[in-house]
Amino acid sequence: MTSHQTTQTMKPATAAKKLGVYLEATPAEFQEGVVSRTELNALQTDPPEWLVELRRTGPHPRPVVAAKLGISISGLARGGVTEALTTEQIDALKQEQPEWLQKERATQAEVRKETARIKEKNAERADEPGGPQA
Repeated sequence: MTSHQTTQTMKPATAAKKLGVYLEATPAEFQEGVVSRTELNALQTDPPEWLVELRRTGPHPRPVVAAKLGISISGLARGGVTEALTTEQIDALKQEQPEWLQKERATQAEVRKETARIKEKNAERADEPGGPQA
């Protein structure tokens, strides 16, 4: 029995998501084709100039924008940011510190604090005699 290795491919939208870039800002040949797992790995390990520039200046997809601002994707929506932003626009928001951004950063800080508290509490329980075994 001969095993046939099929090449895994993905849609450009999936590849863009994995690369952390905004699909609409990628070159047409990237948007119109399919990307193999091998091609994706090559793009990640040795990115072409267009990918380096896109990651540096944007426009960035919402998950990247949210991470750069230190807030959640939902926080972006609550702040009225629904489109991709460039690095320059993100830096301007950081400088301006609008009220919604300050509020969302505070919310995100509380979420992180609560997550850490729960994790610590669960770790203490696991250490107790008769507690859950990890």
